[in-house]
Amino acid sequence: MSILIKPIITEKATNDSELYNRYTFVVDKKANKIEIKDAVEATYGVSISSVKTLNYPIQRNTKFTKKGLVTGVKSGYKKAIVQLAEGESIDFYNNL
Repeated sequence: MSILIKPIITEKATNDSELYNRYTFVVDKKANKIEIKDAVEATYGVSISSVKTLNYPIQRNTKFTKKGLVTGVKSGYKKAIVQLAEGESIDFYNNL
């Protein structure tokens, strides 16, 4: 089971990584902060000073259309914000 699912590369996450040396990942829902820290250190070879996690719940929506009631579900996920130590960095674009 992989703990790190994918990095989040949005405008806000990129700004955080450039200014504050913080990187954002989508992680497994059952992973704790220690497992996330070990996985990032092993994958990218960097040292980490702190890990913050956020749980996003399932989002359900309902629309009333001409065809009737349409329901949709967006699955929940867990996000981790990783603060690297001074002088460390991660390059997501080196494999392109």
